[in-house]
Amino acid sequence: MSTLYEQLGGAAAVDAAVDLFYRRVLSDDRIAHFFDGVDMARQAAKQKAFLTYAFGGPNDYTGLDMRRGHAHLVQRGLNDSHFDAVVEDLGATLQEMGVAQDLIDQVAAIAESTRNDVLGR
Repeated sequence: MSTLYEQLGGAAAVDAAVDLFYRRVLSDDRIAHFFDGVDMARQAAKQKAFLTYAFGGPNDYTGLDMRRGHAHLVQRGLNDSHFDAVVEDLGATLQEMGVAQDLIDQVAAIAESTRNDVLGR
């Protein structure tokens, strides 16, 4: 059985999804402010490596774990409503790309599995 990474289309699909996702996030007034001053090229590269790993692709992720990587955002007020907005934007991005709903559901489940760590609980 192929991995979710392979089913989504591999590196090209993850790259395209992350680029579209951050365009959507940066225009989302609910969460865009968390990215003020962030080097988005670097952020996108880290996200691509993380999602590749999380979806069962090659593990080239060298960033912080979810708890430590988001601790500064939790201090700035990151909460469940913001997390929900990110998951919503990710799903909308994948829908825009024509990804099948069952795969979007799998991606959402993986994102959901990180909620408590991202929010420092």
